[in-house]
Amino acid sequence: MDKSEIKEYSNGEVTIVWKAALCQHSANCVKGLPDVFNSKARPWIQADGADSDAIRKQVDKCPSGALTWYDNAK
Repeated sequence: MDKSEIKEYSNGEVTIVWKAALCQHSANCVKGLPDVFNSKARPWIQADGADSDAIRKQVDKCPSGALTWYDNAK
């Protein structure tokens, strides 16, 4: 994996942005919302695994800032 890699995953309403270089592998995302974040799956983020509000709340808990989000409508 390229550490400078930036990936985006969308459910149509909200887009999750993952910056590999910032990830500290705290697993907050995987523990907090496993239907969206599954480190064993490929792709490891399934943006349709939860509603947009739950995704926003979980991503906001990322301690490293590797995960961020933006609303697609804005």
